[in-house]
Amino acid sequence: MSLAEKIKVLIVDDQVTSRLLLSDALTQLGFKQITAAGDGEQGMKIMEQQPHHLVISDFNMPKMDGLGLLHAVRSNPNTKKAAFIILTAQGDRALVQKAAQLGANNVLAKPFTIEKMKAAIEAVFGALK
Repeated sequence: MSLAEKIKVLIVDDQVTSRLLLSDALTQLGFKQITAAGDGEQGMKIMEQQPHHLVISDFNMPKMDGLGLLHAVRSNPNTKKAAFIILTAQGDRALVQKAAQLGANNVLAKPFTIEKMKAAIEAVFGALK
């Protein structure tokens, strides 16, 4: 079993198309355990019920944005060890710095390629194969 097959991934994005693109890219990389949420509140509920190894979260979302979710994940003893990648269309250095301060493991800019996603994940977990 590859490393990718062992990692539970939670995708959090309010855009259905983005969730589908992320899920498809993860599947192509060999991930099998993929869950999706439409906003940060729903994502945190999922994490509290069933902690995942990796959260890939959009920044801009209603109810709870990506930084709010990152803070909630890091503040919860049951979820704080999860790897967290912020997904953003913005080239905003302040956002990237704030995400790093809150404990994000990496940032992935939209639009992304499968290779860039793989590199962002491997920077956290090591080689997937």
